[in-house]
Amino acid sequence: MSEDQLRQYIDAESSYTAMEQARQAASEMRGTLFWREDRGHSYLVRANTAAKQTRLGPKSVETEAMYLRFHERKALLSERLTRLKEAVTRHERLNRALRVGRCPNILIAILQRFEQYGLSPHLLTVGTHALYAYEAAAGVRIAPQALATQDVDVLFDTRKRITFFSRLQEADLSFLDVLRKADKTFEVRDDQLQTAVNAHGFEVDVIRREAGDVDPHPLRMSHKDVDLWAVQVSSGSRMLGAKRFSQVVVASNGTMARMHTFAPDAFIKIKRALSTSRSRDPLKKPKDALQANIVDELVREFLIGASGS
Repeated sequence: MSEDQLRQYIDAESSYTAMEQARQAASEMRGTLFWREDRGHSYLVRANTAAKQTRLGPKSVETEAMYLRFHERKALLSERLTRLKEAVTRHERLNRALRVGRCPNILIAILQRFEQYGLSPHLLTVGTHALYAYEAAAGVRIAPQALATQDVDVLFDTRKRITFFSRLQEADLSFLDVLRKADKTFEVRDDQLQTAVNAHGFEVDVIRREAGDVDPHPLRMSHKDVDLWAVQVSSGSRMLGAKRFSQVVVASNGTMARMHTFAPDAFIKIKRALSTSRSRDPLKKPKDALQANIVDELVREFLIGASGS
């Protein structure tokens, strides 16, 4: 990346990270506090987003102070989040002008929807598209021939499936519905139920670790009848057990999202194993070896992964 691109990416990443932190702080203040009259007395009541209400006590110096602190803090966090969103929007325009990003626009849109619905902690971007996170961390450009692909693999962490399914059920969405929030043309492939494809031929494949005693199998991705079914892969447990790595990535249109994947050293080991596997498609083996060598060089030259988590 050029010096201008690097400076812009650093500034954009900083604003995006600050927005994430502000969003998390604001989410912890969800719900509201209000006064309720009951038999001639005022009581402070907390209501959460599920409309559950808890009485905190009668009106007093302490509860009045609690009421004021809550609403002052909530207003402050809301204002901060609004300003940071505006800053991120400005940086996205600069990203596009300086050609900072080249991650597929559709992938960024999907990652944004994962974050919006609280699904990000349960899903890892693996395979070729993880290279976008590694190159962003190093501030370099990986050769296009190592990146070209029209499908992304998303690893579902079945260990956290109860929380994942609960979030979808609360929103009354299927996993396919979430993908359609990014692109309404996504459909499940009839011949590959683990795959959704959009009108431009971009595919999302949902994979999982091999089912153990506690894992349900087969596994549909939501409570909805029409949805993707996660497919087992032999390397799933190894990927879930690897150290996590996350990085803000930028699309060619300038938009940003955080990509969660696994550490570069694990990527190298898995890709090298695939490049020599007898069961691997022979046409994919050369790219597996190339990608392993590229990431190995990024680790050695730029020390990426040393602090990733």
